[in-house]
Amino acid sequence: MEGFCSLASGSKGNATYVGTKETKILVDAGLNFKHLTIRLEEIGVNIEDIDAVVVTHEHTDHIKGLEILSKKLAIPVFANRETAKGISEAFESRPKFKIFSTGEPFSFGDLEIFPFSVQHDTLDPVAFTIQSQGKRLGICTDLGFATSLVKSHLCDLDALIIEANHDEHMVHASSRPYVYKERVLGRQGHLSNKASAEVIKAVYSPRLKEVFLAHLSSECNHPKVALETIESIIHKDSPLDITLEVLEQDRVNRFVPLFASLSLK
Repeated sequence: MEGFCSLASGSKGNATYVGTKETKILVDAGLNFKHLTIRLEEIGVNIEDIDAVVVTHEHTDHIKGLEILSKKLAIPVFANRETAKGISEAFESRPKFKIFSTGEPFSFGDLEIFPFSVQHDTLDPVAFTIQSQGKRLGICTDLGFATSLVKSHLCDLDALIIEANHDEHMVHASSRPYVYKERVLGRQGHLSNKASAEVIKAVYSPRLKEVFLAHLSSECNHPKVALETIESIIHKDSPLDITLEVLEQDRVNRFVPLFASLSLK
C-alpha cells in the first residue's frame, strides 16, 4: 500500500505505517506484535513486508512491540544514539540499530527522512518529515512546546500528523495528580489543542490538505472538543482549505494514498 495510515494513536500505543512501492516502514511500534499484525492486515499489508522501524523516542507507548517485531523480522531499527541507548536498557535483546543523527536527513529505500528535535521528557526525542514521490508528510507528536525549529520543519507539507493531546481546562478539572498535570502542561509534556492550532496556522500553505490530530488524551480531551477548538482558531481570520481529522487509539485510521501515483485528494 502506497501512502500512510495511523494504526493507533494515544497513550496506550502509537504506530504509523508509511509505504511506497519500494519501501514499507513503521514510525514507532507501540502495539504488541499481534495487534500490529492485525492492523496492518486491515490495510492490506503483511507484517513480514515491513522493511524497518523508525523510532521517535523510547517511551513504552512508542516501543511496546519493537523488541519482538525486530527479533522476528530481523529488520533494522532507526533511532538516534540516545534513544537507542534507552531502548537497549529496556530490552533483553538489542535490536539491529541504524543510528541517525538528529538534525541530519537520511535515506532508506525511496524515502527521504528528516529527524528534528522536539521538547519532550525523554533522552533525545524527535519528530520526522518523510518525503517520496515529491510528497512530504510530517509526523510530530509528544512535544510540550513547538519551537521555531519545529515550525520551520513542518512548512511546505502535503499532510501532517500533529499532536492535540489535551484541553487545558479539562486537565485542571481532572482527578489526575498534580505531578501529572504539571508534566502534561509543561514545556516537555504534550501539546494542547490551542497550541496545536497555532502550529497548524503557522505552517499552513495551500499545499497542506490533510491534518490529523494525534495522541488525544482519553481523560483530558475529546475528539469533538479538539476539532471545535482547533477549527475555531485556524479559521478565525480566514478559512483554511484543509481537512481536519482525529486519529483514534483503538482502530485503524483512514489510509491516505499520499505516495501513490495519483495526487492526494
